[in-house]
Amino acid sequence: MNESLLPPSIAIATKNDIPDLDKLVNSAYRGDSSKKGWTTEADLLEGLRTDPDSLAALMAEKDSVILKYTGDMGLLDACIYLKKKASQLYLGMLTVSPELQAKGIGKKMLTAAEVYAKENDCKSIVMTVISVRDELISWYQRHGYQPTGATEPFPADPKFGLPKQPLHFIVLEKLLVD
Repeated sequence: MNESLLPPSIAIATKNDIPDLDKLVNSAYRGDSSKKGWTTEADLLEGLRTDPDSLAALMAEKDSVILKYTGDMGLLDACIYLKKKASQLYLGMLTVSPELQAKGIGKKMLTAAEVYAKENDCKSIVMTVISVRDELISWYQRHGYQPTGATEPFPADPKFGLPKQPLHFIVLEKLLVD
C-alpha cells in the first residue's frame, strides 16, 4: 500500500501495535467502557471482542492489513481491518475509541479503506454488521454502503463473544467508482 496517499495520522499497524489494538477494540465493543460510545455491543454479547492471538492472525493473513489512526496525543485511537478478496475488499473491526466517537474519525477510516481498495483494484467494499445494530447500519448507509440482501450466521465460536440473544449478520456493500 502506498501510505503516502493516506493522511499522516493513518498507517499500517504492526505486531508492535497488538497490545494497543487489543485494548482499543475491546474497550470500544465490550464492557462498561464501551458504553461511553454509540458502537457498543455490550448489551448484545458477553466476552471479549478480540485477543492478541486473533489480532496477530488477522495481520498474518494473506492480502490483509489493519490500519491504525494515531491521534494528537500520540495514542492509537482507531483501527480498521481490511482484506482483499478477488475484486472486493472486506472491511471489518472498524473501531474508534469510545471517548472520541462522533468526531469524524470513523469517516476518515472509511476514506482510508476506499483509498486502499482503489490501490488494490477492488471494485467494491463489503462488510457484515449485526442485524440488530440499526443505528450503525444507518451510519454506514449514510456513507454509501447498502444492504445486499445477503445474511450470514453469527459465529458459534465463543472467541467472537457469547450472544445474549439470537444474532446474525447482514452484508453491506459500497460500489467504488473511479
